[in-house]
Amino acid sequence: MKISAGLWVATAVAGVCLVSVGAKPVQGAGIASGYGMPAAGYVQEHHWDAPPPELDEVSRHGFHDGIEGARKDYGNHRRPDVNNREEYRHPSLPERDREAYRRGFERGYQAGVDHLYHGRV
Repeated sequence: MKISAGLWVATAVAGVCLVSVGAKPVQGAGIASGYGMPAAGYVQEHHWDAPPPELDEVSRHGFHDGIEGARKDYGNHRRPDVNNREEYRHPSLPERDREAYRRGFERGYQAGVDHLYHGRV
């Protein structure tokens, strides 16, 4: 009895810790039969403004700046157009990094436009 109570408390604490960092239960996760513990299956929630994991460091930087550019355009009631963003057209980076930055910026800007202007996640 003490062991199963201890397991339940440990699982409950782990669940609270996971939820506090933004993890969400996987669809269909429930109570594991016979133990009164949540079934394994927590995943980290992916927010709309998080850069895709496949991007390299320069592209992630561009993605973040693209999100910020879309936020600025939305906040200033401008028509969304990535080509109107100075930081997209003329990034202050070494020449070798500019294309990767622009690709990331474009993806981030589009994600921002989709979310802010069109309510998509």
